[in-house]
Amino acid sequence: MTWKAPTDWLCIKSIDAHTAGEPLRVVTEGWPDMPGDTILAMREHARVHHDHLRRVIILEPRGHADMYACLLVPPVTPDGDVGVLFLHNAGYSTMCGHGIIGLVKVGLDCGLLDAEGDEPEIRIDTPAGRVTATAHRGGGDTVETVSFLNVPSFLLERDLVVEVDGIGRVTCDIGYGGAFYAYVDARSVGVDIGPDAFSRIVDVSMRIKRAVMASYEIVHPDGDPDLNFLYGTILHQPGDGDVHSRNVCVFADGEVDRSPTGTGVSGRAAILHAQGEMAAGAITIESIIGTRFDVSVHEETSVGGRDAIIPNVSGTAHITGRHEFFVDPSDPLAGGVLLR
Repeated sequence: MTWKAPTDWLCIKSIDAHTAGEPLRVVTEGWPDMPGDTILAMREHARVHHDHLRRVIILEPRGHADMYACLLVPPVTPDGDVGVLFLHNAGYSTMCGHGIIGLVKVGLDCGLLDAEGDEPEIRIDTPAGRVTATAHRGGGDTVETVSFLNVPSFLLERDLVVEVDGIGRVTCDIGYGGAFYAYVDARSVGVDIGPDAFSRIVDVSMRIKRAVMASYEIVHPDGDPDLNFLYGTILHQPGDGDVHSRNVCVFADGEVDRSPTGTGVSGRAAILHAQGEMAAGAITIESIIGTRFDVSVHEETSVGGRDAIIPNVSGTAHITGRHEFFVDPSDPLAGGVLLR
């Protein structure tokens, strides 16, 4: 049977993937052009004028509370290959490591990006700045892994003590890896990171996030003011065997990253480096579901007079489907529903 949607229905198309278990919905058609001379300007335009479209593709009934998506936009730098906006359940990210890995996999394997060779380099303009990704094809036609050099990452505040409702005094480090996170030893708040602790992880992490936001001012030492907010909480604990550590990131409105979090492991590497605990070579960090990213220090640098690093993060993505979403204007749930 051939069915055609009415002409007054909205249609948005996407190619979906997951990076280490974390979903990525890459929008391919149906989103208006995004004006702006910077990616942050495009991000603001999307927030003001097209946020209903974010809700359509992220929230139920087409998505869910932990869905994640990206929009490919024109680059804003002379040598850029592509720009990107990242979308989640509460708005728009400044950077996303699992999104970088996923968009390069989808972009190259599905023909959205054009690059030849066994290890092509893709220069990506993000709201947080330039990210350079390398696709590793392994001699075949498809991308096997993706590594990327992230924006300068650094430790902003060490051993910050906050009073957390229902928990008490909690010590955390504030780190930046394209977004700001509060990093907390999971054992110090009575959490063992794993799927069985999912609900408690969300509750504890959001309590910590609210406490830090209420008592500490986030300021990037050399960045746009739009970067000055706490994106989430990352709980971490020691890993087993060849795994350096396990972490879980809770961001936006209680969204839980199934991957180890590319920006999160970047900030963690910066913290470990600042504390003299980052070993030479790559370390492996595991997620709540046991998937892995590798991260290393590509080079040392500085940001606004503060010591920083350029992290190199590596991971794997897989394509899961191709979608064509319709919005019936008479649908009372056309604006989406968020259930947590």
